[in-house]
Amino acid sequence: MAKQQDQVDKIRENLDNSTVKSISLANELERSFMEYAMSVIVARALPDARDGLKPVHRRVLYGAYIGGMHHDRPFKKSARIVGDVMSKFHPHGDMAIYDTMSRMAQDFSLRYLLIDGHGNFGSIDGDRPAAQRYTEARLSKLAAELLKDIDKDTVDFIANYDGEEKEPTVLPAAFPNLLANGSSGIAVGMSTSIPSHNLSELIAGLIMLIDNPQCTFQELLTVIKGPDFPTGANIIYTKGIESYFETGKGNVVIRSKVEIEQLQTRSALVVTEIPYMVNKTTLIEKIVELVKAEEISGIADIRDESSREGIRLVIEVKRDTVPEVLLNQLFKSTRLQVRFPVNMLALVKGAPVLLNMKQALEVYLDHQIDVLVRKTKFVLNKQQERYHILSGLLIAALNIDEVVAIIKKSANNQEAINTLNTKFKLDEIQAKAVLDMRLRSLSVLEVNKLQTEQKELKDSIEFCKKVLADQKLQLKIIKEELQKINDQFGDERRSEILYDISEEIDDESLIKVENVVITMSTNGYLKRIGVDAYNLQHRGGVGVKGLTTYVDDSISQLLVCSTHSDLLFFTDKGKVYRIRAHQIPYGFRTNKGIPAVNLIKIEKDERICSLLSVNNYDDGYFFFCTKNGIVKRTSLNEFINILSNGKRAISFDDNDTLYSVIKTHGNDEIFIGSTNGFVVRFHENQLRVLSRTARGVFGISLNKGEFVNGLSTSSNGSLLLSVGQNGIGKLTSIDKYRLTKRNAKGVKTLRVTDRTGPVVTTTTVFGNEDLLMISSAGKIVRTSLQELSEQGKNTSGVKLIRLKDNERLERVTIFKEELEDKEMQLEDVGSKQITQ
Repeated sequence: MAKQQDQVDKIRENLDNSTVKSISLANELERSFMEYAMSVIVARALPDARDGLKPVHRRVLYGAYIGGMHHDRPFKKSARIVGDVMSKFHPHGDMAIYDTMSRMAQDFSLRYLLIDGHGNFGSIDGDRPAAQRYTEARLSKLAAELLKDIDKDTVDFIANYDGEEKEPTVLPAAFPNLLANGSSGIAVGMSTSIPSHNLSELIAGLIMLIDNPQCTFQELLTVIKGPDFPTGANIIYTKGIESYFETGKGNVVIRSKVEIEQLQTRSALVVTEIPYMVNKTTLIEKIVELVKAEEISGIADIRDESSREGIRLVIEVKRDTVPEVLLNQLFKSTRLQVRFPVNMLALVKGAPVLLNMKQALEVYLDHQIDVLVRKTKFVLNKQQERYHILSGLLIAALNIDEVVAIIKKSANNQEAINTLNTKFKLDEIQAKAVLDMRLRSLSVLEVNKLQTEQKELKDSIEFCKKVLADQKLQLKIIKEELQKINDQFGDERRSEILYDISEEIDDESLIKVENVVITMSTNGYLKRIGVDAYNLQHRGGVGVKGLTTYVDDSISQLLVCSTHSDLLFFTDKGKVYRIRAHQIPYGFRTNKGIPAVNLIKIEKDERICSLLSVNNYDDGYFFFCTKNGIVKRTSLNEFINILSNGKRAISFDDNDTLYSVIKTHGNDEIFIGSTNGFVVRFHENQLRVLSRTARGVFGISLNKGEFVNGLSTSSNGSLLLSVGQNGIGKLTSIDKYRLTKRNAKGVKTLRVTDRTGPVVTTTTVFGNEDLLMISSAGKIVRTSLQELSEQGKNTSGVKLIRLKDNERLERVTIFKEELEDKEMQLEDVGSKQITQ
């Protein structure tokens, strides 16, 4: 330490004391840091609120402008533009200039391109542009609007770094570039992050502000919907958008645009648009990393099929995975969904200011007024100068003989000027213009042209004076110019704003509410299919395959419900399990489906006998019926808290099993059918409401070897449909069946013969429904009940479906189409289980 002090003292002795000043180190550090900070803020990191450009961007555009690289001229090497800008205006590294220019040529970086690039200027995968000696560039057509009228004293110029050139402090900016293209930058102690917006919407907002200077940010939101990013994607409308419109700070949630496609064997998530500033390659690597770490399951394959036509990232989904659930996991764990922070900080009069949307538009509008006023003054001065000269020329033309004589007699130009001034009161400027006239300008035709020009100039001068004196006229002109920009460069939004979706991600937030067909096989394979998978056929049709099954397996259950419905699985053991409909993976008509044991914790010896959907638990009942005719009624609200691990739904004897469960409304008449063709009809209020775990009472009297094979209600129709195992069926009015008390034997409804086979189902219908019949081979035939005529009791019926040898009818389902609200409903009316 002492040695260092000696060195300092020695240096001081050798210094000239007259030039050495003692200052505080703290003060010097503060001053130097502030100078550095202001230099970064003003000259590097923050854009000017008027033209939306940082100095380097402005210099690149102006350098290309004075270099003649206009949009209607041939491309020039990028190296030439970079060299000109670096030598004249921006004495920094050439790569900084080239990177800036390249970004203005990237359609995935800028919403509205300012540089028209030719060659490889990088990609959304993070590839860098080719070397500047290979690429070519010029100003885009829209960039010309930023520089429009810059030669008419519309903006201030300052000396460049060496004083040999002049550069503009701001561009005229005929469109609001700050908001159209946005900006981002990190300064000292502050940063800016401004999203891009749609040009047409911005112009509409400016026009609204001109017409109503007192408009609120809520009113601006009606025309400027929110950000509009270069890469498109979806924007989830949140309070963050309103916040930055009001305060200049907020957050924007950007979600990739993803479609669910059905491939040959499985579903796939196809990403067609990704959030702004997301690197596609990095995104893919992150997904692969999560799969390897087993943080995300359900992805079978991922590949990038992107091309010149656009992004196409295909994520194949495993068969046992619900695509919507996987998509939500990807939104949570990857940059398929991002949050864009908004901090609208920009330079206003050389100082950083946080601007809200209205203030940003006002600053731009004030700039346009200033540009218009300066341009008008410039034009006015030029026109007044020309008008003054024309006045002198016309005086000379009207006195041409005298003027010629004066010029001939004058010894030199100055003598001629003086004489013209004395004779005709022409000042020196006018006199010089007269001397410079060509003889051909003295013809009558040319004189007439001068007079016409003078008149036009007079009108134009008067108009310029009106513009300068009338701010309303100024705003009118600005509106017209903005409308021209909109007509020429306005376009549709790329980013769609979603107003009815929460930014919080849950398993159902992205699952479309739609009607789907849920199918289940005897061995418990579940599948979700679109309602349009089945085609209407005439009675007796052979049908199409509805579900491919394994050997000794066939269709057991089929219903239509909403993707957001609860599905309740009732088993023959009297238990109930619950899942959401969308949890069943979407499949194809010919797929085998997914085992139910993958979704619910069913025991090995349990068989699902009824599958019902519920949307509202507040009203209604579940009506239970066992194989031996035991019935029970329980309120729906006792089943709200059922989970996938199941709970007891009904109790019964060991030699009995649950046959079916239906929903009732409290005032229904119950119809129970038997395998021997008998039907009992009684009112449901004969049964008191019992608890979920309670036992029931007898509903139908059965003979030995006879079992229940049908359960329905009067709410489902005024006709009774009876169908035999061999595809024979008939319709009979329910009025032909007397109302009895429960536990009666009932009335004969179908004459059971070898032709009919045992009764598969008996159910009530209206007669205008469609009938879906499922065979043991997994075929499904859909036909209209209107093709089936009404018959009496105890008849054998007609052929409903053509069955092949060893093929039998196993299940019948009624399909109702409500034309008014276009909603689809299916009533599950039968059970596959037939006991002889």
